[in-house]
Amino acid sequence: MKHARVIYDGAVQDATERDGRLLLKDGRLVTEEAVIWLPPLAPTPRPRTILALGLNYADHAKELEFKAPEEPLVFIKGESTLTGHRQLTQRPAEVQFMHYECELTVVIGKTAKKVKRDDAYDFVAGYTIANDYAIRDYLENWYRPNLRVKNRDTCTPLGPWLVDAADVTNPMALALQTTVNGKITQAGNTRDMIFDVPFLIEYFSSFMTLQPGDLILTGTPDGVVDCRPGDVIVTSIDRLGALTNTIE
Repeated sequence: MKHARVIYDGAVQDATERDGRLLLKDGRLVTEEAVIWLPPLAPTPRPRTILALGLNYADHAKELEFKAPEEPLVFIKGESTLTGHRQLTQRPAEVQFMHYECELTVVIGKTAKKVKRDDAYDFVAGYTIANDYAIRDYLENWYRPNLRVKNRDTCTPLGPWLVDAADVTNPMALALQTTVNGKITQAGNTRDMIFDVPFLIEYFSSFMTLQPGDLILTGTPDGVVDCRPGDVIVTSIDRLGALTNTIE
């Protein structure tokens, strides 16, 4: 099932996809254009942990002229970075290069500590799409992106759907694609990750506790290009849908 979280008639509503429309929790059926989309995440009783991978596709590391990492390169993101489907992301006026990153995102479903690889999928609630924008101008070190590169408000559209894990039979064989103003600029497949989803859950849970609602952004393939104000970026992943965002 595909789950969403939206604002309709001034109220936040949980919703599911129904024949191309949204079935609200109160029973009303509305069009996707009639709502304001939020990240498809239920509130958590404590701040959620957002873990993001850098250089997790060998072709992307090669594109940037970097050696593929031998262990995960990870950074932490704040929750204020998240925004919803069809929302705006600001490009600072002085910036010379800002690019999208289409990423499979794992949503943790239950407390995970010292999880073994073979059991990792048991701890996944579902999957969604992140577009984790980066500003190259602010980047001092690819291996340790500083806060202004990846932690600006609204720099990470998420959604449109949270798709139940049971409906994604093999998350490690999903095609990814990005278009800018309708032109395909990025194409890849999750099978090309250096560190796959089970590895990452085992790795993170070996030294920290993952809680329900925590996110793992798994990195992006090669093919990133500069995005200018007015550009419409669509990041899509098989079975998960298409996430639309506009630069302002």
